[in-house]
Amino acid sequence: GFLISKCCLPLLKGKPGKAKRVRTIFSSEQLARLEQEFARQQYLVGQERCLLASSLRLTEEQVKVWFQNRRIKWRKQSLEQQQAKLAKMG
Repeated sequence: GFLISKCCLPLLKGKPGKAKRVRTIFSSEQLARLEQEFARQQYLVGQERCLLASSLRLTEEQVKVWFQNRRIKWRKQSLEQQQAKLAKMG
Protein backbone atom coordinates (compact mmCIF):
# COMPACT_ATOMS: atom_id res chain seq x y z
CA GLY A 1 0.00 0.00 0.00
CA PHE A 2 0.87 3.66 0.00
CA LEU A 3 -0.06 6.76 1.96
CA ILE A 4 -1.91 9.74 0.52
CA SER A 5 -1.23 13.07 2.14
CA LYS A 6 -4.27 15.08 3.27
CA CYS A 7 -3.41 17.87 0.84
CA CYS A 8 -4.04 15.49 -2.07
CA LEU A 9 -7.48 14.33 -0.95
CA PRO A 10 -9.53 17.16 -2.53
CA LEU A 11 -8.09 16.17 -5.91
CA LEU A 12 -9.63 12.73 -5.58
CA LYS A 13 -13.19 14.01 -5.07
CA GLY A 14 -15.63 14.50 -7.93
CA LYS A 15 -16.29 12.39 -10.98
CA PRO A 16 -13.91 9.47 -11.38
CA GLY A 17 -11.70 9.63 -14.46
CA LYS A 18 -12.26 13.35 -15.02
CA ALA A 19 -9.68 15.75 -13.62
CA LYS A 20 -10.77 19.30 -12.93
CA ARG A 21 -9.33 21.79 -15.40
CA VAL A 22 -6.98 24.33 -13.87
CA ARG A 23 -7.95 27.97 -14.44
CA THR A 24 -5.56 29.70 -16.83
CA ILE A 25 -3.85 32.81 -15.51
CA PHE A 26 -3.01 35.08 -18.43
CA SER A 27 -0.09 37.49 -18.27
CA SER A 28 -0.76 41.19 -18.89
CA GLU A 29 1.04 40.89 -22.24
CA GLN A 30 -1.14 37.95 -23.29
CA LEU A 31 -4.30 39.81 -22.24
CA ALA A 32 -3.27 42.94 -24.11
CA ARG A 33 -2.68 40.96 -27.30
CA LEU A 34 -5.91 38.99 -26.91
CA GLU A 35 -7.87 42.25 -26.41
CA GLN A 36 -6.13 43.78 -29.43
CA GLU A 37 -7.16 40.82 -31.60
CA PHE A 38 -10.71 40.91 -30.21
CA ALA A 39 -11.00 44.61 -31.09
CA ARG A 40 -10.00 43.70 -34.63
CA GLN A 41 -12.44 40.78 -34.92
CA GLN A 42 -14.69 39.00 -32.43
CA TYR A 43 -14.28 35.56 -34.01
CA LEU A 44 -10.94 33.86 -34.47
CA VAL A 45 -10.80 30.50 -36.24
CA GLY A 46 -8.43 28.07 -37.90
CA GLN A 47 -5.00 29.31 -38.84
CA GLU A 48 -5.47 32.69 -37.12
CA ARG A 49 -6.25 31.03 -33.79
CA CYS A 50 -3.36 28.61 -34.20
CA LEU A 51 -0.88 31.42 -34.94
CA LEU A 52 -2.10 33.59 -32.08
CA ALA A 53 -1.97 30.67 -29.63
CA SER A 54 1.58 29.75 -30.57
CA SER A 55 2.78 33.37 -30.48
CA LEU A 56 1.33 33.74 -26.95
CA ARG A 57 2.53 30.29 -25.84
CA LEU A 58 -1.06 29.19 -25.15
CA THR A 59 -3.07 26.27 -26.46
CA GLU A 60 -5.70 26.79 -29.16
CA GLU A 61 -8.29 25.66 -26.62
CA GLN A 62 -7.25 28.42 -24.20
CA VAL A 63 -7.52 31.05 -26.95
CA LYS A 64 -10.86 29.65 -28.12
CA VAL A 65 -12.34 29.74 -24.61
CA TRP A 66 -10.96 33.24 -23.95
CA PHE A 67 -12.67 34.50 -27.13
CA GLN A 68 -15.94 32.77 -26.16
CA ASN A 69 -15.88 34.36 -22.72
CA ARG A 70 -14.92 37.77 -24.13
CA ARG A 71 -17.84 37.68 -26.58
CA ILE A 72 -20.21 37.00 -23.69
CA LYS A 73 -18.76 39.97 -21.77
CA TRP A 74 -19.01 42.16 -24.90
CA ARG A 75 -22.68 41.22 -25.47
CA LYS A 76 -23.50 41.91 -21.82
CA GLN A 77 -21.82 45.33 -21.98
CA SER A 78 -23.66 46.17 -25.22
CA LEU A 79 -26.99 45.21 -23.65
CA GLU A 80 -26.29 47.34 -20.57
CA GLN A 81 -25.41 50.33 -22.78
CA GLN A 82 -28.65 49.93 -24.74
CA GLN A 83 -30.65 49.75 -21.51
CA ALA A 84 -28.94 52.89 -20.19
CA LYS A 85 -29.81 54.77 -23.41
CA LEU A 86 -33.44 53.68 -23.15
CA ALA A 87 -33.58 54.74 -19.52
CA LYS A 88 -32.31 58.23 -20.46
CA MET A 89 -34.90 58.53 -23.23
CA GLY A 90 -37.81 57.19 -21.22
